[in-house]
Amino acid sequence: MKIQLKQLAFTGLAFSIAVSSAFAQCKGGWPEEKKTAEEKVAVFSDAVKQGTAAFDDLKVRGAILWMIANAPKWNTKLYVDAATIYDGLATKEADATKKKMFIDSLMIIYDLRLQNCGDEVNVLNRKASSNVKYNINNKEKAPELLAMFDKVYEISGNNVNDNNLEAYMSVIYVNFLINKGSMTEEQILSRYDKLSAVIDAKIAKAQSENKAADVEKYKKIKANVDDKLIKMVKVDCKFVKANLEPKFRANPKDLGLAKKIFKFMLEDNCADDPLWLDAALAIHEVEKDCGLAKNLGKRMIATDLAKAEGFFKEAQSLCTGAEDKSEILVLLGAVQAKNGNPVAARDLFRQALAASAANKDAYEKIGDLYMNAGKECSKMKSKAEDRLVYLAAFDMYVKSGNQQKINAARAQFPSVTELFELNWKEGEKKTITQCWVGETVTLRTRGKE
Repeated sequence: MKIQLKQLAFTGLAFSIAVSSAFAQCKGGWPEEKKTAEEKVAVFSDAVKQGTAAFDDLKVRGAILWMIANAPKWNTKLYVDAATIYDGLATKEADATKKKMFIDSLMIIYDLRLQNCGDEVNVLNRKASSNVKYNINNKEKAPELLAMFDKVYEISGNNVNDNNLEAYMSVIYVNFLINKGSMTEEQILSRYDKLSAVIDAKIAKAQSENKAADVEKYKKIKANVDDKLIKMVKVDCKFVKANLEPKFRANPKDLGLAKKIFKFMLEDNCADDPLWLDAALAIHEVEKDCGLAKNLGKRMIATDLAKAEGFFKEAQSLCTGAEDKSEILVLLGAVQAKNGNPVAARDLFRQALAASAANKDAYEKIGDLYMNAGKECSKMKSKAEDRLVYLAAFDMYVKSGNQQKINAARAQFPSVTELFELNWKEGEKKTITQCWVGETVTLRTRGKE
């Protein structure tokens, strides 16, 4: 196919390209002028090896254009190298007019590759990535970008390039800002659903392949996508109940929908609604996830300690990070505390600290155990001795940093008179022997009586 070489090389203006076959292949081989073609390939191949500094040489672009005109089906390498060169030129160009020329030329390169080499999913994904890179803030290009990404998601299934995940939501958001009112909530949510389904599929695949880093990467992308959605659509509990619950009740096996309900209701603090629990359980039946197991346990802890403990123990086998493991041990300790087993609870809280010394919540929970042990540890013979547990609680609260509880514990310290009755002095060490607490504390008083 003959093209206007100067048009591609110097203006970058688009021209008509009829993509006759999406399944065309680069099998044209060398043209009759093979020696010349080999020289041209060597020119742009060397430039790619040398880097962007070599791209400015007009001979490089001339070599690309000669090959496109004379051997457009020679090899995919022609278009891969051409895209590298025009992308490099566009990236470093400061002059707006010239930059636009290189960007437009880059888009034409992708179109030519598609026409001559096929591979539609791969090529359009690459074109979309390049297009959003340069035109995300171009108001005039916003509708074109949106249409391109819609097409990419239409043809790619779950094979959308990672670069085009969060980028799609950015394109939707830009169009929302520029053309407010042009997209309905339903249109926004429809695109969001397609994007979420792809991300969920990538997360599932990464989990099946034990690629923890990829799982976290995709979850971060999902979080960013959800943040943008909330800026366009008021996705609160009222919205979920009105728009998502009917769909979920009609199809409770819809995993993607269950995930949306779970996330949005959790963020809007209405996880006490039965809908949230039903959605969470629907997810749990299909996917075993650390965070989900923890949340289900937290939801159950007020109503069914046995089920709560079961979810927390399940989370222990799913969570790998030290902070997660520490948090789960605290939650298991809370179950033991509610079951009236303070010694077992404290042991779990101490394990939590061993897993992560930064988990100050564990110190607070031990402090709570001691504060609540007043009656249990009281001999009713000496107020000073009975109040030693509050000194132990104080020490834990100090480590937790909870000032309100620090003050509450201090208010229960023994008085000067109470120490005097036992001939005890401030600063002395005393061990709590009358009950399970068993801590050694430093005598202090609550001040003037």
